[in-house]
Amino acid sequence: MDYEFEERCEKIVAAVKEAKEKDPIKMFVRIAHMDFVRMHGPEHHVLDGACLLAAYHNAGGEFDLEQGMRYILKQGSVMPGAICGYWAVCGSTASVGAALSFIEGTGPLSVKDWGEHLKVSAQALERMGEIGGPRCCKRDAFISLFTAAEYMNAHYPHKVDLSIPVCGFYPNNRQCLNENCPFNPKGDKAKLPF
Repeated sequence: MDYEFEERCEKIVAAVKEAKEKDPIKMFVRIAHMDFVRMHGPEHHVLDGACLLAAYHNAGGEFDLEQGMRYILKQGSVMPGAICGYWAVCGSTASVGAALSFIEGTGPLSVKDWGEHLKVSAQALERMGEIGGPRCCKRDAFISLFTAAEYMNAHYPHKVDLSIPVCGFYPNNRQCLNENCPFNPKGDKAKLPF
C-alpha cells in the first residue's frame, strides 16, 4: 500500500509507542518490516530516533513517551529525504541525535552534553563513511542506533539492550553492497564498524 509521508510517520509513532523491546535495533528491524516503512525514505528520520527513545523508556528511562514521540515526529518531519547525499549528514544520525536531545533536554544554547551529542553523531557518520556508499537507510540506522545506544549505556542510569543485526532487507535494496556490507549475511563481520 502506498502511504503519504505523514501517514507513514503517524503509523511509525503508533507502532513504536506499542513496542516493548529494550533493544532499539531489534525494535527498528521489526517495525521497518511493516508495510508503511519503505526500503529508503525520510520516514527513517522519525523511525530511528523514535526506536531509540522508546527502547530507553522501556528500559526504565523516566520521561513522557507521548511527548517524546511528538518531539521526534516534529524534528524528523522537517529533515528532507536524501540529506545523506546532498548535505553529507545522515537523517538517521540526526534522528537519534534528536532523541538524545529530548532525553537530556538539550538545545542549541546548552553547555552540558551539547558537545557530547556532536561527538556521538560524528562517530556514527565516521562509521558510515568507513563502509561507503551508496546510501542504505537500514545499514545507516543500524550504525546510528548502535552508536547512540553505546553512548547511552555509558552515560545513562538505565541500560538498553544492544544487538548487532544480520540484515534481512538486502533482497529489496537494488543498491545493496551485498558482501561488501558487514551486516549482509555474506558480509565480512570483521569489517563491522564497532
